[in-house]
Amino acid sequence: MDPIWIGVLGALLMLVLLCAGVHIAIALGFVGILGLGFLVGFRSAMNLLGSGLFHQASQYSLVVIPLFVFMGMIAAGTGISENVYKSAQIWAGGIRGGLGIATVGACTAFGAICGSSLVTAAVFARLSAPEMRRLGYDKRFSYGICSSGGVIGMLIPPSILLVIYGLITEVSIGKLLIAGVVPGIILFVTFSVGISIMGKIKPSLVSPVQKRVPFEEKLKALVHFVPVIITFAIIVGGIFSGIFSPSEAGAVACLILIIWFFFLRLPFSNLWTSVKDTMLTVAMVFLILISAALFARFLNLSGIANKLTHYVVGSGYSPLGVMIASLVLYLVLGCFLDSISMLSITLPVLYPITDAMGINPIYYAVVVVMTIEAGLITPPVGLNIYAVKGVAEEDVSLEDLFIGAFPFLIMMILGIFLFIAFPALSTWLPDLML
Repeated sequence: MDPIWIGVLGALLMLVLLCAGVHIAIALGFVGILGLGFLVGFRSAMNLLGSGLFHQASQYSLVVIPLFVFMGMIAAGTGISENVYKSAQIWAGGIRGGLGIATVGACTAFGAICGSSLVTAAVFARLSAPEMRRLGYDKRFSYGICSSGGVIGMLIPPSILLVIYGLITEVSIGKLLIAGVVPGIILFVTFSVGISIMGKIKPSLVSPVQKRVPFEEKLKALVHFVPVIITFAIIVGGIFSGIFSPSEAGAVACLILIIWFFFLRLPFSNLWTSVKDTMLTVAMVFLILISAALFARFLNLSGIANKLTHYVVGSGYSPLGVMIASLVLYLVLGCFLDSISMLSITLPVLYPITDAMGINPIYYAVVVVMTIEAGLITPPVGLNIYAVKGVAEEDVSLEDLFIGAFPFLIMMILGIFLFIAFPALSTWLPDLML
């Protein structure tokens, strides 16, 4: 059989397995090994499996993943999220929609330590949504803010998704992380302005303006931002200036958070829980990456990736048209798959195409990650929504959560178009790196 057709059948089989509910790592690995067996023989495929497992799992660049995940787990277990939220509430409480803006700001700050959308959304849905409702915020609006604010955590460094993007495509992880700073800030500003405008148009969505806090008390509240500021400065400043590699920055930031953990004199069991949660998460991510590498090798040997690349490049399609088409694909996939799965399935095919068409890889990465993050709040399987549902109050339904997140989904899509129209927003900061 023609290798191209083996590749096509393999891709179709993978889709069937995913629709049948097979875990993404098992589906990718099974199809990769099966396809390689038909292409090069099953004995050679087993040899590739062994060497591939070792090569993929022993890469030094992978060290950054457990370090960044560990940072998020420690942050979730040390009360940093609660302190940051209280401080943000003090600063933003005197303006209309201030509590919602404080929640988005706290999500942004927590994302500078955590790097996970799901964790950030779940933490603040449990922490701030009940408080917003108690003070008069609309139920749907409260949880919509928390569900959507969590997506900023996957843009602000340390972003696990940008790290995985870099590992799959071999684009500089340091530049990808720095490239996430501007989108994260712009998304925070967009959400904050949107909350304020919606609060003015429909006052019933938000609580009455709270009493302004004296400036001296605001200054005192800044102490709770210390671990966030130090961690963010180490990661962004260290990588941007060339002092640290991403892995080194992650290691130093973890050390700072561990010191902060003992400074707070928290029970050691909290730290051990963070370690166990890190191991479980990292094991899942590594399994997906290894399986994705096998699947990518299968696609390359079948020739389907090269065939598609030559077809698209020679078809006369514009780079912008190809880019928009791929983003529509990510929005659709976001209705059914998680972020890492989407990257693992699509990048082996899409990245060679966009690279051959001369699309800047940093620019493309930023827009793709923003689109994937938008997928986390789209029905029917927006994972941020389901993460929030798991910790939400009993009277909150999935319908409430999706309706509450819809205005923020529109804001995200407008933000994506902004970054498509102005590529320099994604690339100017990485270009300044030393």
